[in-house]
Order: sequence, then C-alpha cells, then structure tokens
Amino acid sequence: MTIPALTTNQDLDPRRLRQAFGIFPTGVVAVAAEVDGARTGLAASSFTSVSLDPPLVSFSVAKTSKTWPDLRRAGHLGVTILAGHHGEVCRQLAGPVEHRFDGVAVTASEDGAVTLDEGLARFDCTIYREVEAGDHVIVLLELHAVEHATDDGDTGNPLVFHRSGFGRLHASA
Repeated sequence: MTIPALTTNQDLDPRRLRQAFGIFPTGVVAVAAEVDGARTGLAASSFTSVSLDPPLVSFSVAKTSKTWPDLRRAGHLGVTILAGHHGEVCRQLAGPVEHRFDGVAVTASEDGAVTLDEGLARFDCTIYREVEAGDHVIVLLELHAVEHATDDGDTGNPLVFHRSGFGRLHASA
C-alpha cells in the first residue's frame, strides 16, 4: 500500500476527514443517567482512559447533541463499555429518545447513574471538566465505582466502530 506524501493546505473537507478518522477502530460506550425521572443516554465512540490518579476517563460529544444538555444535568453518569453483541443496542441509543432503552436491561444507582447490565465494564462517574474542542466538547469524567466482566467468552469482546460500521475484536490464539 502506498500513501501519497503529505502536503499542507490540502482539502480537509469533513467527508474526507471522516473517512480518514474511520480508519482507526474505536470502542463504543453508552453514557446514561436518570434525568427528571426518565432514562437518558447516548452512544459514544470516542471513549478513552485518561488518568489513574485521580481516576478519569473521557469521551467527546458533538455540540449539536440534543441529549448532552439533559445528561450533563445528572448528578452521576453511568458509562458502559459495550460488548460485541451490542451493535443493535448502540444503534438504538442513537435513535428516537423515547425508545433508546426499550428492551435493554439496565441498572440505575442510587445517584441516578444508568449502566447496561451486559456491558463489559461499568463505571459510575461525575463530570470533572468539559473542554470545548472545535465542533465537539471533550467531557472528562471522574470515576467513583467500577465493575467489569471477568470471562473471556464472546461477551468479553468489545464492540468496535470502524469505517462507519460495527464489528468485534477476536482474541488471538
């Protein structure tokens, strides 16, 4: 495979950037909480660990998100690392607000953090800081509790977003 030399001032249109960004596979998480008595959530493919001390993670959300303004009002947020079989759940979390949790087994903490029962890892978080970054907001979350799967079966493989589609990682032999 040959990659042409980089030149400055080349066309960086959003479609071309999306294609280039999509070459790098990312994991997918659900971010959810109970807000005003209703479950509210979204899917994010920009999740990453940030710090052990203090324990921080991050994700990015578009400034145009209609869900984030509601979620950010929650006292606590639940973050769930989605498993390989969660592709349809992820699409559902991006769909109509009133149906995002239909048929999805979830648990809500006393503080209102909502996590998916079959996630690979589940975190109870609060917002540590928000950083504006172009057309997105980078949300830093401080962790207060964590649970994670311990088996290595199919449920132990994360959902992966790559080239605008969902896939799974497969363990090497």
